[in-house]
Amino acid sequence: MPEQSESRAPSAGGSPGPDTTPDAAPYDALLLLSFGGPEGPDDVVPFLENVTRGRGIPRERLKEVGQHYFRFGGVSPINAQNRELLQALRKDFAEHGLDLPVYWGNRNWAPYLTDTLREMVRDGRRRIAVLATSAYASYSGCRQYRENLADALAALQAEGLRPPRVDKLRHYFNHAGFVRPMVDGVLAALAELPEAVRDRAHLAFTTHSIPLSAADTSGPPQDHTEGGEGGAYVAQHLDVAEVIAEEVRQETGTAHPWQLVYQSRSGAPHIPWLEPDICDHLEELHGAGVPAVVMAPIGFVSDHMEVKYDLDTEAADKAAELGLPVARAATVGADPRFAAAVRDLVLERAAAERGRNPERCALGALGPSHDLCPAGCCPARTPRPAAAGADAPA
Repeated sequence: MPEQSESRAPSAGGSPGPDTTPDAAPYDALLLLSFGGPEGPDDVVPFLENVTRGRGIPRERLKEVGQHYFRFGGVSPINAQNRELLQALRKDFAEHGLDLPVYWGNRNWAPYLTDTLREMVRDGRRRIAVLATSAYASYSGCRQYRENLADALAALQAEGLRPPRVDKLRHYFNHAGFVRPMVDGVLAALAELPEAVRDRAHLAFTTHSIPLSAADTSGPPQDHTEGGEGGAYVAQHLDVAEVIAEEVRQETGTAHPWQLVYQSRSGAPHIPWLEPDICDHLEELHGAGVPAVVMAPIGFVSDHMEVKYDLDTEAADKAAELGLPVARAATVGADPRFAAAVRDLVLERAAAERGRNPERCALGALGPSHDLCPAGCCPARTPRPAAAGADAPA
């Protein structure tokens, strides 16, 4: 069983006690920062142009890629899910006496990040905590958001506005408020399987595949690896998967075999990406006589398009073709425990910024992640300015 630790320390300023008003100072706002997605058929190609800007992908090719979205009426679920999370955060903050406004901005679709930051500046916000809807360390899941923040702040400065200070909250992959809803999701998915095969089901923990080069350089420089070992990105997912599998064992009395697998690969075929793919994994398990599988998308905060299409459509179709019973576990989404975890992360970081030493909630063996991304963390192929890190522009 992995070493587990969990802490909430009212005296340190991380979470309030029964008679204490939570103190978010020096922060005067929280920004929910996400990927964005189209909200109608006419949005699909412009959205994909935003996502792939600078890569020279022809518009006709983008129309082909957009078929995943057109299949669902041209609407990605992600914006609706972010609206639900936004409301859950505001509700949790209000119920716990945390007077901190919450805003929302996207990387690739309205509401755009720069527009939201402009609104925040005009509302007088000067010190902003940022929650990215990506729980793990990687270029696309962390540093690219920091680059987006730097671009937006530069745009505001070019308009003659005084940019605010932004601090990105730490990776929350192993926070109890993120992990425990996923445990419940796996338990619920197991209960959906036929009783005759339930105890022999395998758990396939899925996350977004990324190039091996990006995986190996994910996290701080001391976590970088060579030869496709995966750096912090893979290590963090494996740690979470082990915690979930163990908690499922404790709950059910059954130790289900499990593996970390990948989905949503894109890019040139000659570039190596993390494997195995979920559909290949299902074929392998079926060939080995495994009677059932639970697919648990631990790499995703919500049931957005890559979950709805790559798992609920492609992988489910593959399982049906094989005659292999599968069930898909829910993502965290707007679970109240996740909203409470975000509050915990805000108060924890605020206390640290005030010079306190808050205890930090972390399950598993890796412990809590860093507050400030160090230089060389999750580097890009082409170096670009990134905010909210040790290497942020002055």
